[in-house]
Amino acid sequence: MNQAVIDEFRSAGGVVGGDYTGTPLLLLTTTGARSGEPRTMPVMYLADGERLVVFAANGGRPHHPGWYHNLLAAPTAHVEVGTDAYAVTASEAEGAERERLWSRQLTTAPYFAGFQDRAGKRRIPVVVLTRTDA
Repeated sequence: MNQAVIDEFRSAGGVVGGDYTGTPLLLLTTTGARSGEPRTMPVMYLADGERLVVFAANGGRPHHPGWYHNLLAAPTAHVEVGTDAYAVTASEAEGAERERLWSRQLTTAPYFAGFQDRAGKRRIPVVVLTRTDA
């Protein structure tokens, strides 16, 4: 399913329909922590000024998504947003910044509260992507 979303994103200038209509999506390409191979995933994002913020919700599963583990191992990545593509560096938001960004996401996408409920004790990481080639 992810490959179909990726293909639609790229062929339609960053717009995806169906279940993702109106959802701000980006394509995040990380380096596999074990394989060293590039891994691309469609991920919902929140714009925060010049930065992009992604949430390692994994649909509320009890474990973090693979892309999050990849960013922990190698925080440099590549994003595609609309028709733009550029390099980013990832960092995890902590403390008041995390709470501010999480609150904004809940306002934008209230169903993320359900992801946190389903995740139980696993606190969903908030990851900030900062452009590095500007």
